[in-house]
Amino acid sequence: MSDLTPLQAVLNARSPLSADGAAGRRGCPLSDLRDRLRRAGLRPTRQRLSLGWLLFGRGDRHLTAEMLYDEAMRAKVPVSLATVYNTLHQFTEAGLLRQLALDGSKAYFDTNPTEHHHFFLEEEGEVLDMPECGISVDSLPDAPEGMEIAGVEVIVRLRRRAVSGRG
Repeated sequence: MSDLTPLQAVLNARSPLSADGAAGRRGCPLSDLRDRLRRAGLRPTRQRLSLGWLLFGRGDRHLTAEMLYDEAMRAKVPVSLATVYNTLHQFTEAGLLRQLALDGSKAYFDTNPTEHHHFFLEEEGEVLDMPECGISVDSLPDAPEGMEIAGVEVIVRLRRRAVSGRG
């Protein structure tokens, strides 16, 4: 029996060459991730592939560097917290992630980089995508000279109502 975790086994596998000599297999998630990184202008290093597999393998979600680092440690991916931060910022700059400014002490990253709005559950520190509900932001100020508005993000902060003990 191998000591490799399933993630390490996948990352260690070499994609066979196709008849035309091109590496990769159509429909292979790891090959798709390699292609995605290359299209974004990033070299698909083992660490980027490992972290990308953890990030994008579960659909759209929101997480901090610390959350991803914990997942990497559980999956026995040998990375430092600094590498996780660097990779998240590289993925954000390449357009693969969106960084969310929700909580002054933590940066959250969204695996869905399209423009959409969020709920932030303050007590839990959890981020949820807001359902498409036709929010419109009217009366934006003019951008300073030489600047343009790149986007508008709505974050609705939620907290649980205090439950009264009296009836």
